Amino acid sequence: MSTPTMNFSVDKENNKIQVIREFSAPVSRVWKAWSQPELLDQWWAPEPWTTQTKEMNFREGGKWVYAMVSPEGEKHWSRTDFQMVKTLVGFTALDAFTDEKGNKNTGLPESTWNVEFDESSIETTVVSVNIEFDDSSDLDKLLEMGFIEGFSAALQNLDRLLEAQESF
Repeated sequence: MSTPTMNFSVDKENNKIQVIREFSAPVSRVWKAWSQPELLDQWWAPEPWTTQTKEMNFREGGKWVYAMVSPEGEKHWSRTDFQMVKTLVGFTALDAFTDEKGNKNTGLPESTWNVEFDESSIETTVVSVNIEFDDSSDLDKLLEMGFIEGFSAALQNLDRLLEAQESF
């Protein structure tokens, strides 16, 4: 299998991160991996961490509350509020760190995610993730927390999931 195309760029002047990532799978499978909690739990966290979904309603006005869990059982909670969802095309969401109940932690960064899916061929999908921050301190804090390394590792997990399970 060839190395997938990936472009990870940080625009500090405009408080944005852009990730463009190619997957060797049709858009229907890649979409499911991003929109179904039982699949998200298999790839979202960078190893050796895991993801545990507490609740998810993937629709406009819905939310995803989940924890990233360390090998020692330490949990870091987050919440994604879905603003726009267009099946097989993309979604926009607000992302924030929270407590276990989904209450936002105002001391940690919040961001807006715009995720687009483009089936470039019948067996290849390009996912474009554009993340915007209200201010540079939120962007800097997320980068200091290891976002580039963590999200890159998670996307590699998604590659492995798509390769290991030929249908879902």
